[in-house]
Amino acid sequence: MGSHFLFLALLALASSHAIASDPSQLQDFCVADRESDVFVNGFVCKDPKMAKAEDFFFWGLDKPRDTGNKLGSNVTQVNVNQIPGLNTLGISLARLDFAPYGVNPPHTHPRGTEILTVLEGTLYVGFVTSNPNQLFTKVLHEGDVFVFPQGLIHFQFNNGKNGAVAIAGLSSQNPGVITIANAVFGAKPPISDDVLAKAFQLDKKTVDWLQAQFWMDNNN
Repeated sequence: MGSHFLFLALLALASSHAIASDPSQLQDFCVADRESDVFVNGFVCKDPKMAKAEDFFFWGLDKPRDTGNKLGSNVTQVNVNQIPGLNTLGISLARLDFAPYGVNPPHTHPRGTEILTVLEGTLYVGFVTSNPNQLFTKVLHEGDVFVFPQGLIHFQFNNGKNGAVAIAGLSSQNPGVITIANAVFGAKPPISDDVLAKAFQLDKKTVDWLQAQFWMDNNN
């Protein structure tokens, strides 16, 4: 009975891991063939004999990014779209640059957990759980690390007078990003203003104004 239970427990753990992560590689690597017309969960593999070092390489992550925008932040993604050799490896990263008081607004990564470390400056960060929506926050200094669980709404804000830089690792080759305000007020086609007015307890004039702002931003 004990060994049978142990077998079932191990099977459950293995199954949950398989369901919760990117597709696992069945060979040393599977360089993404982005020219292929075949649709799969991820990317079709390039012939391994055609792989080259550049398929596993990205340069310039040491360079500061432009933060002269409304949010005062810039996210440089390094995922399978930039490094085709990441295909099936279940990992990616990003560089985050912040101007003073810049923000990476509330967003989610539907396919990956994020672990972030501050390289320069100070960041106020946090995430919100599913209902009942508990908020976890922390002020991070250089060398501090914080984890944002997969799928939960989170943010980073530079609460200092100087710029800030962070590096984030993500548990997916392509974790995706949903910026909450853009998704709600900038959806194409737009979500009915009746729905948004009721959901956010706003008048339709305010909803229409917000939609106009985010539609404009999303099309720039």
